[in-house]
Amino acid sequence: MSERPPSDDSDEQPFDTDLADWPSDDSDQDQSAPPWIPLGIVGILGVAVGWFFRPWLHGLIYTVYTTPLLLLGIIAGSIAAWVTVRAGDRVETVINTLSSSDHTITPLRVGVVVVVIAAFALMPVANAVAGVTLSDQTMSQTATVEQLDDVDADNPRIVTRAVAERYASNTLNRPQYRVGETDISVVNGTPYWAAPLAPDGLFNTITKRQAGTVLVDMTTQQANVRSVDGELETGVGTIFYRNYRWKLLKSQAYLVDYGDPKMVIHNETQYITVPYTEPTFHLTPLPHSTPQWGGVAVIDPSGSIDMLSPSEAAASPILDTQQLYPEKLALQSVAATKYRNGILNTYTSHEDEIEIAPLPGDGNDQPFFILSESGPQYVVAVEPYGDAQGLQELWTIDGQTGTFERYIPTDSLFGPQRAADLVRQSAPQTDWDRFSPAEPILTVIDDREYWQVRVVPEDNSGIAYVAFVDARSGNVDSFEETDAISQFLAGETPVENPTETDPVTPTETPTVIVQRVAENGTVIETMRVYDDESLEIRTPTNTSVGTENATAQALGS
Repeated sequence: MSERPPSDDSDEQPFDTDLADWPSDDSDQDQSAPPWIPLGIVGILGVAVGWFFRPWLHGLIYTVYTTPLLLLGIIAGSIAAWVTVRAGDRVETVINTLSSSDHTITPLRVGVVVVVIAAFALMPVANAVAGVTLSDQTMSQTATVEQLDDVDADNPRIVTRAVAERYASNTLNRPQYRVGETDISVVNGTPYWAAPLAPDGLFNTITKRQAGTVLVDMTTQQANVRSVDGELETGVGTIFYRNYRWKLLKSQAYLVDYGDPKMVIHNETQYITVPYTEPTFHLTPLPHSTPQWGGVAVIDPSGSIDMLSPSEAAASPILDTQQLYPEKLALQSVAATKYRNGILNTYTSHEDEIEIAPLPGDGNDQPFFILSESGPQYVVAVEPYGDAQGLQELWTIDGQTGTFERYIPTDSLFGPQRAADLVRQSAPQTDWDRFSPAEPILTVIDDREYWQVRVVPEDNSGIAYVAFVDARSGNVDSFEETDAISQFLAGETPVENPTETDPVTPTETPTVIVQRVAENGTVIETMRVYDDESLEIRTPTNTSVGTENATAQALGS
């Protein structure tokens, strides 16, 4: 039956069946709805990329993880962002009214501002509270000793880090490689400055591995350099996916703080050792964390990694006499003892407050690692807070076990800065514009304290001589030969080879010192005259001055 068309005067309207069957247009609603699927895909990809490259994010994540107060700031920022969403335009109205200007307020901006303000406000508080806790831990586990261990005279620390790097670079004959950062390694009982032989340049960094280890003997003034060859599957200074740190953070513990790598040679096999710390969390008086020694990671040439606990590391034959305790933790623990009398004292009266003694020289930062008669140890000199430069305490930390000891001098002792000044005063003939004292280390010789100071050219081309400054009297003894240095450290009277300008042992005091000085003031030559000698000054007969030969005698009284 056919449908009747509507009449002209009918109220009925024609009905389009095609339109009736077509779904209603909700395009406006679709455009206003959030694109959840694309956002989800982007989010998943972002998480995947971040997870793969998580070693690069370690510094930020570890800082947030070990600073609980900062986590509270992040929570506060998230709450502020949520409140902004719920409040709509009211937050923007209030802020614009208070600031008398127009700002576009979004939840993200509000959250970020709150987090930044909280970080700046809470970080100093968190650091101070953590410092007090670390100070209490350090002081409680530290024994006070009446005397220090004598130094190992057979293995003196003579060559500085900067000089060792210069020695290593000067002897390098492989154009595709460079000398990496140096650190101390003990090989067959002798301490060396050890540095990785890392690829040099972008192309070599991508295509090559670490090729070996350079060793510089630190017990002699001569440039005694040798290398241990052999590629390491996981090394130092290589492209990221072959780098030791990338491997550690990808396959081992992530929420720990890995220290600087150290090259260890055992039976001519190269190992990379990395001491690390892990956080300990405390809830009172405010949430905070302090570092503690977690262990040592040992990486062999094939890239295999062993994570050793402190006790396992100390018992390992590979790591015998090596520096296992993290040097950063050693310095941080000693520095934290400035809070020994509380936060208020540290920022007001400074009673018994200490500070790490500043040192002269190029890159000579404490702690210093030495071999003593009782074994390897770190030494840290501290002085009173402020302008005082005397030695207040000397801390020693066992390099294998992390045992702390504190030595408090019964008499007033010069500090390292004063020792460097005394070295300068004892050698006025030295051009101190071209030389500088370096690495003042308190050394005990026959129960007497000396500052062992190396005098180094400004270009770090070698060791000019080593001076020993009596920390009580200020007397200075200087020696240019390694044998004489070892003899003095052993408590013997050194005898250096006589020279034309220094015919007797340097322990005697000359009666007269004669210097030949150039026009610009540079000392060309120095001669010392002792009490059993005489000095004759002659005028050549062929000079234009019409005088006879004049002779002057200076006899010792």
